[in-house]
Amino acid sequence: MGIVIIDGSTVSNFVDDVAEFNKRVAELFATLDINNDGVLSRSELRKALESFRLLEAHFGVDVAAPAEELTKLYDSIFDKFDCDKNGTVDMEEFRNEMKKIMLAIADGLGSCPIQMALEDGDDSFLKLAADLEASKIKFSSG
Repeated sequence: MGIVIIDGSTVSNFVDDVAEFNKRVAELFATLDINNDGVLSRSELRKALESFRLLEAHFGVDVAAPAEELTKLYDSIFDKFDCDKNGTVDMEEFRNEMKKIMLAIADGLGSCPIQMALEDGDDSFLKLAADLEASKIKFSSG
């Protein structure tokens, strides 16, 4: 387990590094695209969202939510990603929405640093942003 400290600039700098951001989005997309057809289905994106457990846990305690409520929420998130409304999310749609999400996080954090406790092997986008910032600091000082 490790601790990282990030603020809005950490996250926005990660998004601004187009090559690194696009590489990481492509890796995540490939992981989520279970059947390797080059697009994310509603069920593939839902499976990923469920794995985050953001909606079913509150400070580590499971919270029961009605299945219909969860389905509506997951469907609305999918609809946000599916910009062309063709029933699937392609790489460009996924990258654009991930960029919006990350920039919204950066905006929300502003210049106020936060500490994040991370499990070993955590490859969240916020962790990747912190790693990128740390590598730039090491590079410039070394």
